[in-house]
Amino acid sequence: MVRTQIYLTEEEKAGLGVLAKATGKKQAELIRMAVDRFIESASESRRDAVLNHVAGIWKDRKDLPEFDTERNSWDRN
Repeated sequence: MVRTQIYLTEEEKAGLGVLAKATGKKQAELIRMAVDRFIESASESRRDAVLNHVAGIWKDRKDLPEFDTERNSWDRN
């Protein structure tokens, strides 16, 4: 792990302390959990944005082979 320092508001620090006491977890562990969740959420949002951007990019293309015909050629006879 890498040590880092952050600044919290008084309210954030107090809330974190209450949560740590209620869960029996250290404040640092709770902060790491929150960062992990944020990174996961941001990654999912990024992935969804990319998928939405590329959705339908081949729609109405006339230069591509017919999918069903192409797919059938892959089957073993």
